[in-house]
Amino acid sequence: MINIVGQIMLYVNNQEESLKFWRDKLGFTLIGETDNGQGMKWYEIAPSKDAQTSIVLHNKEMVAKFSPGVNLETPSLMFFTKNVDQLYQEFKAKNITVGEVINMPEGKVFNFADNENNYFAIVEK
Repeated sequence: MINIVGQIMLYVNNQEESLKFWRDKLGFTLIGETDNGQGMKWYEIAPSKDAQTSIVLHNKEMVAKFSPGVNLETPSLMFFTKNVDQLYQEFKAKNITVGEVINMPEGKVFNFADNENNYFAIVEK
């Protein structure tokens, strides 16, 4: 039985720039860095060291080369925060592209773009 989502694979064009975005702008923690010595390198990041789920930043070009059948599209991710208005203002102050804050049945939500213009959402929980 599956009981947790362990990792989400995010395929990016520039791993180093993506790492900088997630770590320096969003405050994610670098959990690990792996280099298999055969051209494959990846970074594991998470909102905190004790997070149950992490994101792994993979080089899109290398994954396509070694695993041609893998879907390289960006996953649709929804992050949670306790104060969406405060986080929204912090993102704007860091020049992160954000959409408008809207009220949904789940709570207040806004979307944001990463350094490669992939969009993700944040909802207040």
